[in-house]
Amino acid sequence: MNASDIMMKNVITVSPDLEIHKLAELFVEKNISGAPVILSGKVVGLVLEDDLIVRDRKVHLPTFVFLLSGLVTLGEKKLEQDLKKIAASTVKDIMRKKISQISPNTDIESIAALVVDKGINYFLVMENDSLIGVITKKDLVKAISENKIF
Repeated sequence: MNASDIMMKNVITVSPDLEIHKLAELFVEKNISGAPVILSGKVVGLVLEDDLIVRDRKVHLPTFVFLLSGLVTLGEKKLEQDLKKIAASTVKDIMRKKISQISPNTDIESIAALVVDKGINYFLVMENDSLIGVITKKDLVKAISENKIF
């Protein structure tokens, strides 16, 4: 069994300019956990529920360490990323640019291994640089419940 057998084909996508509040409403209304971000017909990113939640968490200040005669800052880049997300007002401010893509021929066992080994829960199914579907962890669970896999 391959990705094309269990993927969701009617993919809900969003624009980078969509407001964060509208994105949250869309996720709730459509009961989805993420959406590919499309600009001029091309996938430019992915936004997940986690990205909305990260926006509302506490910011951890960098750690300052004194080593010999100097001061070293740990976590400064993370702080900068967190502050950008907290100040976000549109999808482009919180979207991920690193996207997990698979082909429609990727076997289900390989996808399951990525979920378990890498913690990836949302995959874009791409063919010839075109988005043709998505697979989430929930789709894998549904396939298991319907005895389609394992």
